[in-house]
Amino acid sequence: MEKLTFLGKDGDAMELYVLEQTRIAGVNYLLAADSEEEDGECLILKDIALEQDLESIYEIVEDERELNGVLAVFEQLLDDVEIQK
Repeated sequence: MEKLTFLGKDGDAMELYVLEQTRIAGVNYLLAADSEEEDGECLILKDIALEQDLESIYEIVEDERELNGVLAVFEQLLDDVEIQK
């Protein structure tokens, strides 16, 4: 499992474990958790970087419709994992 460090807008660092990634309609999404253990909190992150950006820029998906759609894809990709809302 890959562990990445994300910097928040306030400059605080947050380490997350990437559980899965997918691309939907040309947009990259990550399913990340704050713990390697089973009962960690999960976030769905969306890459909002422009094509000319050298690095990915991720933000937490908060739109309920988008969140539910992407969550359904991750649930299909991870047959053995139960994701609770």
